[in-house]
Amino acid sequence: MNDIIRLSVTELSEKIASKQISSKEAAEAYLKKIKEKDGIIGAYITVTEESALKKAEEVDKKIASGEKTAPLAGIPAGIKDNMCTSGVKTTCASRMLEDFVPCYTSTAVENLEKQDYVMLGKLNMDEFAMGSTNENSYFKPVRNPINTDRVPGGSSGGSAAAVAADEAAFTLGSDTGGSIRQPAAFCGVVGMKPTYGSVSRFGLVAFASSLDQIGPVTKNVKDNALVLSAISGADPKDATCIGGSRPDYMAEIGADVKNMVVGLPTEFFGDGVSADVKNAVLDAAKRYESLGAKIEEIKLPSIKHALSAYYVISSAEASSNLARFDGIRYGHRAMDAETLDDIYKNSRTEGFGPEVQRRIMLGTFALSSGYYDAYYKKALQVRTLVVRDYNKVFQKCDFIISPVAPTVAYKIGEKTDNPIEMYMGDVFSVPINIAGLPALSLPCGKDGDGMPVGMQLIGKPLSEPTLYRAGYAFEQDFAGGAR
Repeated sequence: MNDIIRLSVTELSEKIASKQISSKEAAEAYLKKIKEKDGIIGAYITVTEESALKKAEEVDKKIASGEKTAPLAGIPAGIKDNMCTSGVKTTCASRMLEDFVPCYTSTAVENLEKQDYVMLGKLNMDEFAMGSTNENSYFKPVRNPINTDRVPGGSSGGSAAAVAADEAAFTLGSDTGGSIRQPAAFCGVVGMKPTYGSVSRFGLVAFASSLDQIGPVTKNVKDNALVLSAISGADPKDATCIGGSRPDYMAEIGADVKNMVVGLPTEFFGDGVSADVKNAVLDAAKRYESLGAKIEEIKLPSIKHALSAYYVISSAEASSNLARFDGIRYGHRAMDAETLDDIYKNSRTEGFGPEVQRRIMLGTFALSSGYYDAYYKKALQVRTLVVRDYNKVFQKCDFIISPVAPTVAYKIGEKTDNPIEMYMGDVFSVPINIAGLPALSLPCGKDGDGMPVGMQLIGKPLSEPTLYRAGYAFEQDFAGGAR
């Protein structure tokens, strides 16, 4: 059983297709691990054991009959609990949606279903995807499998922790300002925030609609490309989804990085970045140089304003998106309300946690009369400047390398009393969402306590194949040892 859960998606796919391992055996191995370990980790909100085993048996029957199957057929996986799954609770880790069972499935998950994947369950997260530690879940916090005294990152903490703890072969997360990349970095796994619009958002419970993007979390780079290939594609149900075909995400894996130009942004290595993180990422840049790439220092002058702009834009969009959860149309309804105003006030007070309430209030203020121009409009102007900065850099660079976060995973409870300090941890990840760019997070070292350090490779729109190429080249070289 332990041998099965240590396999990569690619390896497991080959063994299932060749009947060396049955899909049911794989599902049972992961379900056993969940039972043994998830009481401590807390990665799952809902485990769908019965349906998982049933689906695995169906896949085994198809293979036994000689039917050709897709690459992800029979692969056990977990889904972040803000993606709708028909007949299975979708809670967004909130009391507001504690008992919500959708009657439809999100497009990204539907695309996995077309490949006959096996869903193990729905994964824990920060409530409505608002947070960087996964301590904001209504149900329970998630703990980092590397050190359970530390946070796994957020908001897709359950998605990253499940992969790191061998509780899923791969998972889906969502990234609004780093919510795939930061937990991937904290847990020592690989996470991709794809180009905005490359994966449909239909069926994803919205936090900030112009920033949200679904992406995969995996054990290695090749697996990540395989999963992204399955979930991406045009979708008439999502007006923001890019039409037409997608690039072949696997096409460049295995190619070298000789003569590629790698941008090193000076703004991402200043004060506030821990020495361990800075040294690990700079060492990774040197490793690329040794592989034949050219390192070039670059400047992104508007980046210093990106974090402030992000929290205005994301909170404004959240206040609008979450207005529907009022105790009447959707969500928890307070039982002690006597008037219509009481229903709204009491239901939202009881249904939303402190972090969600904080962001709704901030966003409502930024959109209010007299403050719209001063805050929201100005944030949109900063967004344009950030996009221009990246466009200018990508005229001479193939991709950019930077830290994912200023520090490694910190202790549970360490920053809960200081939300501003917690928000500052998103300083390197939010500009990518603001500009709609793809970024790949992968491990590049460890700190003195053995906690993973993550770096991110940032590319121009739809350059995921290049990022996977560069990520795979580094991963293979890094696995080979020190130079």
